Amino acid sequence: MFDITTQFPADTAAIHLKGLDGEYLYDDKGNPVRIVVYGPGSKQFSVIQARQTSRAVKRMQDNDGKLPQVPPEQRAKEDAEDLAAITVAFENFDFPPAKGKPDLEKFEAFYAHPKSVHFRDQVTKAVKTEGNFKAASAKD
Repeated sequence: MFDITTQFPADTAAIHLKGLDGEYLYDDKGNPVRIVVYGPGSKQFSVIQARQTSRAVKRMQDNDGKLPQVPPEQRAKEDAEDLAAITVAFENFDFPPAKGKPDLEKFEAFYAHPKSVHFRDQVTKAVKTEGNFKAASAKD
């Protein structure tokens, strides 16, 4: 009999970041530059989904049931908070503007930085792809 649980996603995955040229990034020693994140199926991810749903419902209630327009600055701030909450670690890179800060603050500062949009988009796309969370698979 087939054990269906072998197809359950792992809670985390390491997302190998690409540079602006589309090539994977590596540090000076040849190690992959990655961000480890919680994904679909994890408790941390479901907390963020619930938070996003609550925000949307509250906005609609505050706007008499109509779809509200969220200012870009607010959307960027919320996206940075959400991504930081599902980030486990940065691997093989540092973010000097947040040097010495606790991880959560460092992650949020990274995602909130206006020039990190290229990386923020990669992480956002990756967490929406459950195949990136295959148990015991290499992530690239």
